[in-house]
Amino acid sequence: MQEEETWQPPEWWYQKKRPNSDEAYFENMSRIIFQAGLNWRVIDQKWTTIKKAFMNFNIEKIASFNDVNVQELMKDAGIIRNKGKINAIIYNAKGFKAIKKQCGSFQKYLDSLDKSDNYANVVKDLSGKFKWLGPASASLFLYTVGEKISQWE
Repeated sequence: MQEEETWQPPEWWYQKKRPNSDEAYFENMSRIIFQAGLNWRVIDQKWTTIKKAFMNFNIEKIASFNDVNVQELMKDAGIIRNKGKINAIIYNAKGFKAIKKQCGSFQKYLDSLDKSDNYANVVKDLSGKFKWLGPASASLFLYTVGEKISQWE
């Protein structure tokens, strides 16, 4: 009889710890956005290229992307060429910049929010603040960055 493999979360999920930088939070959020509606294996296969195309998720650099950058990204067969998702990543980089200016870091921003009722207010805040991040993807994002949210409720 063969032993059953126990499911292990992907290496990019932070479990029992939190990301150590705003860029790490931003990369996880971007990965959740790119993955929406697609097979996770497709994202895994393209992630190295996506990371390179998006400057290793450097918030400052991505926040300054313009229409020319979007046009270039749309020509890159190594990434997910979804204009809505690409524009959302750029928009969200600007949101991360604003949070850093206001709160000092993304982690401090998360820590300042009311996490009662299984993060209901946090999910609502994230969904309202960031593009292409609805309640389900916001919940998954929180789970993947080591927050104590109960999964899939």
